Amino acid sequence: MTVVPPLGPYPATRLRRLRQADWTRRLVRETVLTPADLIWSMVVHEGEGRVPVASMPGVERLSVAEAAKAAVEARELGIPAIAIFPHIDGARKDATGSNAAHPESVICRAVKAMKAAAPEVGIMCDVALDPFTDHGHDGVIENGRILNDATIEKLVEQALVQARAGCDILAPSDMMDGRVGAIRTALEREGLQDVMIMSYAAKYASAFYGPYRDAIGSGKLGTGSVDNPGDKKTYQMDPSNTEEAIREVALDIAEGADMVMVKPGLPYLDIARRLVETFAMPTFAFQVSGEYAMIVAAGQNGWIDEDRAILESLSAFKRAGCAGVITYFAPRAARLLGA
Repeated sequence: MTVVPPLGPYPATRLRRLRQADWTRRLVRETVLTPADLIWSMVVHEGEGRVPVASMPGVERLSVAEAAKAAVEARELGIPAIAIFPHIDGARKDATGSNAAHPESVICRAVKAMKAAAPEVGIMCDVALDPFTDHGHDGVIENGRILNDATIEKLVEQALVQARAGCDILAPSDMMDGRVGAIRTALEREGLQDVMIMSYAAKYASAFYGPYRDAIGSGKLGTGSVDNPGDKKTYQMDPSNTEEAIREVALDIAEGADMVMVKPGLPYLDIARRLVETFAMPTFAFQVSGEYAMIVAAGQNGWIDEDRAILESLSAFKRAGCAGVITYFAPRAARLLGA
C-alpha cells in the first residue's frame, strides 16, 4: 500500500496548481498510453475483401490479402502486434474442430501473408476450437461434457501448425486444465522454443462476448442438451471469483506461459491489478467485443465523447498495471494518440 505523506493545509496545498494548464498536466501525468501498448484484435475470413460486422460498427472481417495490408498499417502506426481470429465457412466446421489443425487454414495463410508483408509486426494466434466447431464450444463434447484431455490433444495440433506458419505468440483461450504445459512441451520437442505463449489465464464466463461470436460466426450455444451444453461455465471462470484467478495464473506460469491475460477487461481491472502485484509477470487485458460495442453505440447516439472514451478506457488498463491491451480500437487509438 502506498503511504501518503502528510499534506499541508489549504491554502499552502492547492492540488489544482498542477492541473491548471495542459503542459503541467502532461508533465506530472502518472500513466502514459502509447501505440506500443496496443495489440490489434482482428478477424480474418476465407473470402475476398472486407465484410462489416453488424454488432461491431467499424470492425470488418478481413481477407488474407487485406490482413497483410493491415499488418503494414500496424507497422506504420507503431502498433507492435496483431491478434488474429478466424471466421470459418460453416461447411468446414465439425464436432471436433478438425480444421483448426489444417496447415492451410485461413489462420495459417493469414500468418504467412502478414509476416511476409510486415515481418516487424508480431502475430498472435488464438488457440481454441470454438471458431471451428459446429456447436460453438471450445472443446470436444461427449455426453454433454467438455472433455479436457481430449481437447488438449486437438489444441496441441492447432498450436503446432500455427507456430510452423510463423506465429510469434500462441494464445490458448480455451481454459482447459494443463493446456499451457502441453503446448510448451510440444513446442520444445519440435524445435519451436522461441514461440511465446500468452495464456488466457483468467478468462471469465462473461456476458460481454456476444458481438465476438457474431464476428467469428460461432453462433449461439445450445440450450443445455446432452449433446450441446448451453453455456461455457464448466470451463470459463465464475465472474464472482478472485482467488481462483491467482491459482489459474500460478499454474500457467509454472507450465511455461511467458505472458498472461485477463479477459474481459474493464469489468476485471481489480483482477489485473492483483495479478500484476502478485506475480510481477507481463500481464495483458482484453478489451472484448462487448466493451467495444458499448462505447461505439453510446458514441454514435451522442451519449458520450467516443474518442475520449476510447483513450480513457485504454488508459485504465495501463493505470491498473497492465503491460498492454488487446483491443479492436487499436488503429483508431493509435491515430488519436498521434494526433
